[in-house]
Amino acid sequence: MTNHFELFGLAPSFALDAGALDRAFRELQAQVHPDRFAQAGDAERRASMQWSTRANEAYRLLRDPVERARYLLELHGVDTGFDTDTAMPGDFLARQIELREALEEAKHKRDVAALEAMKRGLAASSRALQAELASRIDRAQDYAGATGAVRQLQFLKRLAEEVDAAGDFD
Repeated sequence: MTNHFELFGLAPSFALDAGALDRAFRELQAQVHPDRFAQAGDAERRASMQWSTRANEAYRLLRDPVERARYLLELHGVDTGFDTDTAMPGDFLARQIELREALEEAKHKRDVAALEAMKRGLAASSRALQAELASRIDRAQDYAGATGAVRQLQFLKRLAEEVDAAGDFD
């Protein structure tokens, strides 16, 4: 069985060309989508459904920087320890506490400008961590060293989702 990158004909790397992934996904779906096999036999329809499902899952995983990093580390035998290792640098955790307090205050005050500023700051921090991951994974092949950055990126992703949800003042 091929890995997700091979499924789309892409080299395994963190710094993935999103356009190439999108094109490869569309091309693969055009070949295996169940609608193409509506008149086929049961076995062909089932196989089509399985391939289409696999393509969708692989695409979803590779589009997400956190999941893509985790997957690459797993391909190289490194467990990110998301379930068991919660150690984070103290300065990062302190910053997370500050951001969560600022989020709560902005929600309480319904401060859209503060939420937008938080979104921009989180996006910038996320880009910096993604650049670090590209360097560690793709260039230095420091897979074990990349685990901390993956966990930090996961924290930022969750916080960004909370900030997005906080803006729904309906």
